[in-house]
Amino acid sequence: MKLNRRLFLKVAGAAGAIAAVPAATAGATTLEEQAAVNSARRGVLVDTTKCVGCRACEAACTETNNQPEPVRLDDPAVFKTVRTTDTRHYTVVNAANTGASAVPARFIKRQCMHCLEPACASACLVRALDKTPTGPVVYHKDRCLGCRYCMVACPFGVPKYEYDSPTPFVQKCTFCADRQSRGEAPACTSVCPSGALTFGMRDDLIETARERLYAKGSKYVRYIYGQREVGGTSWMYITDIPFEKLGLPTDLGTYAYSSLTQASLAAVPFVLTLWPPLLMGMYTFSKRREQVAAQEAAGKETSHE
Repeated sequence: MKLNRRLFLKVAGAAGAIAAVPAATAGATTLEEQAAVNSARRGVLVDTTKCVGCRACEAACTETNNQPEPVRLDDPAVFKTVRTTDTRHYTVVNAANTGASAVPARFIKRQCMHCLEPACASACLVRALDKTPTGPVVYHKDRCLGCRYCMVACPFGVPKYEYDSPTPFVQKCTFCADRQSRGEAPACTSVCPSGALTFGMRDDLIETARERLYAKGSKYVRYIYGQREVGGTSWMYITDIPFEKLGLPTDLGTYAYSSLTQASLAAVPFVLTLWPPLLMGMYTFSKRREQVAAQEAAGKETSHE
């Protein structure tokens, strides 16, 4: 195909228009539409005053995801160290740092928080991580490039990479998206014997949490962790001890981390679509100048003869 300047500008213009479409669409969301989205979201309320540290949630998680059993499942000594999730265990229960003699003990379950506006998904160039309307942040391994930007972006350090696998992927809690699509509760919440994990609509869970926090004689810390952290999360916590002692980060702020990457990532499709025709145009223009210069030089030699 012969590429002249007019065609080059047409291609560049079309590329710019295509790149501008997502931004324009995103800006069309109204407050009413956003409220409707929020009302459809599910979540889990974790009441740490009810958790007995049985780790049944861990066992249910590994069984559902066909993973190895939790380490030292019946050994209380496991709580002497703080564990983190890994590629084969999507959730862990740790003891709060309240001192060895603290009674009663407090425990906290950790897993992906399934943020309302997940930084991991916003950092993913190919949408391998995707936020579903009902809450789960799901992972599409067939799209993953292995860049691991999601691991850097996550404020909770949740996504893990299978470094020891010849075909590595990112692993994290799925919020039992498949079970939820069948109308079932996440496996971990369905086996909790003490009522520490409550699954439901996120807005309803916030109301439940408020009722407990402000009930007469309540000893709860009057704060719902996750209601506003990093723009809000699907998993929320209430407790009667400082959240720092539970190991939850308390310096994350309330703005969505995805907002920090939107500006730079919005330029990616523009660059990817505009850059190839731009280079092609520069090459064609340069080559044309060489041809014209060669023809002029040939003409001068002919005239001298």
